[in-house]
Amino acid sequence: MSNYEKGMAILEEKFGNNKDNIIALATIDPTPSESGSPRPTVRDVDAYYENGTFYVVTWAKSRKMKHIAQNSEIAISVNMEWFNASALGENLGHVLKPENKGVRDKLRTAFTWYDAVNDEDDENCCFLAIRLTKGVINLNHNETLIHMDFTTKTATLQGKEL
Repeated sequence: MSNYEKGMAILEEKFGNNKDNIIALATIDPTPSESGSPRPTVRDVDAYYENGTFYVVTWAKSRKMKHIAQNSEIAISVNMEWFNASALGENLGHVLKPENKGVRDKLRTAFTWYDAVNDEDDENCCFLAIRLTKGVINLNHNETLIHMDFTTKTATLQGKEL
């Protein structure tokens, strides 16, 4: 098994299997700060993980989606799980689009609260796909670091072998 396959198996174990994950999602606010620099913005979101992608149900007019529309480069960190990554954010559109049926079914299973808090009649109720590009899995407080490249499907180990 390659280092990449080992890393993917760890991610699946930690975040997959219909889990409702709380992740920190960082975007870049295009409105410059007082110094003229872009401002990072972070918030916690509920996310479903599958095969290198986290999925979030959200509102197309939210600040995060406005930021992503202008700059799809984002970053995430999974709370208390020692995983962080760069990613590309993609608005998959309205939750009831036929092509979103598979994602919708999975999120409705993983998020027991889905129907209670989402207004699917609102055309702005949408799915955000967070497609991981590069990430680091930190095992046992830096005993092993797995540097993942999701684009090339490669990984390197730093520290103790798995």
